[in-house]
Amino acid sequence: MRCAVITFPGSNFEDYYYICKEVLGNATEYVFHKETFNSNEFDLIILPGGTTYGDYVRAGAIAVHSPVMESVVNAASMGKLIFGIGNGFQILLETRLLPGALTRNKDLKFHCHDVFLKVENETTPFTGLFKNKDIVKMPIAHGEGCYYADDKTLRQLKTKKQIVFRYCDSLGIVSDKSNPNGSIENIAGIVSENGNILGMMP
Repeated sequence: MRCAVITFPGSNFEDYYYICKEVLGNATEYVFHKETFNSNEFDLIILPGGTTYGDYVRAGAIAVHSPVMESVVNAASMGKLIFGIGNGFQILLETRLLPGALTRNKDLKFHCHDVFLKVENETTPFTGLFKNKDIVKMPIAHGEGCYYADDKTLRQLKTKKQIVFRYCDSLGIVSDKSNPNGSIENIAGIVSENGNILGMMP
């Protein structure tokens, strides 16, 4: 499996690169925002976290217009695996590769601490090592992580099992108290309708 880590000005990409390098060996490489690539070159494309272009306008809004995103969109249409983390999730929403939007945290504060996530769909290509309702501890660091979707989109996400992670407590209880940013129904991660694109706000 060949993996590309897409890098923009302001991306925090080193950790993702070295993790992929360790797991996949020499099949991982950076692709910079001004570059394009053939959609057949990579099997997995990672859009990492950070503050692309300083999050001016809004998080991910400028990154969408980078040349590399045309290649990412083409790869997504071919069914390649796309994984957006944090700011990468914001970019996927801006490109409409995933439905919904991310807004300012409900309390208007930046959150940087550990949270617990409940696995709601273990059947995606990204969650095959989990069991349904597993509880995962992950760090968050974001100011615009509040996921929103209108009623129609929310119904679709539920019906088609596109909700992959929800914020919960250490016992797996999903509640307002365990929701760090005000995301609708504690949604922390969603997958595309055909399952090849995952975005999450850890």
